[in-house]
Amino acid sequence: MPFDRSQPHNDLPLLPPAVELESKAVLKQAIAANRVLANLRGLAAQIPNQGVLINSIVLQEARLSSEIENIVTTNDELYRADADADGKADAHTKEVLRYREALYHGFAALKDRPLSTNLFIEIAQRIKQMDLQVRAVPGTALKNERGEVVYTPPVGDAVIRDKLSNLEKFIHAEDDLDPLVKMAVMHYQFEAIHPFPDGNGRTGRILNLLFLVEKGLLDIPVMFLSRYIIAHRAAYYEGLRRVTEEQDWENWLLYMLRAVESTAQQTFDQVNRIRDLMEQVRERVQREAPGVYSKDLIEVVFKQPYTKIQFVVDAGIAKRQTASGYLQTLAGLGVLRESKHGREKYYINDALLAELVG
Repeated sequence: MPFDRSQPHNDLPLLPPAVELESKAVLKQAIAANRVLANLRGLAAQIPNQGVLINSIVLQEARLSSEIENIVTTNDELYRADADADGKADAHTKEVLRYREALYHGFAALKDRPLSTNLFIEIAQRIKQMDLQVRAVPGTALKNERGEVVYTPPVGDAVIRDKLSNLEKFIHAEDDLDPLVKMAVMHYQFEAIHPFPDGNGRTGRILNLLFLVEKGLLDIPVMFLSRYIIAHRAAYYEGLRRVTEEQDWENWLLYMLRAVESTAQQTFDQVNRIRDLMEQVRERVQREAPGVYSKDLIEVVFKQPYTKIQFVVDAGIAKRQTASGYLQTLAGLGVLRESKHGREKYYINDALLAELVG
């Protein structure tokens, strides 16, 4: 009997799946993905100020993950809003910034407690800025761009919570599954449960990064997994569908493992370029403007592409007038570009911006 996409999938099988997950092809791909991920973790640990990576790179993941849900903002609007605390950004930009806030919240929470249903709820609440809870009423159906129902998730608070409880147990079970295989299974199951009225896709992608941190595969949640999903969007949704309707786990696992390998390599290359760029700028400023040079100043202008005088003051480097002189000196060297937007003055690190959005 064919799978009925219009009926709630309350029969969604519990984990672990009743199939052999680690085929020869899956294990081979898992080895390749783990190797690149280990390289990224090692490189990220060498960056003296982790804030450089967490602030700027995580914001790009937030932008791309939100873009999958058709929440689109420009890089200029996003980084300018990140530099401002006045809350004047447009609604889409604010929603992207909330994604990063939710990721930060989850990352901080892992220091005290493991991944859990309660943490899933907190992450979704921060993304949507509302008191979201597990879906309690029927009527949720996922549709394609033609308006056709492609999947109807389970309904009923008790059913959904039971499946989330099972997911928790699977995440923390002592078994021999490769952690990356486990992450891929977790991601499918969370998306299939679809526990919230909104924000499920972004919550699920945050959980991927938090899982990698919890399992010790990354120290900080810095990886562009959403970039791969955008580039291979049709295969992503097709993979989810085939697990649901055909129990085709192998193709889904291979997709997710390739996503990890590809994005870990891209992020590794990007972190390397940013590190090299920081070193070039540090050497140049030390050589050409020794009077303003400090390691802390270089870190401030690389923490995010848009710098303001107040950032230098807040870092304890100099008082406002001196801080202004420091940034103007860097602008004179061409390290930064001075730009006014309304009454606000920014000093833009165009080289960093190009690396982040390239």
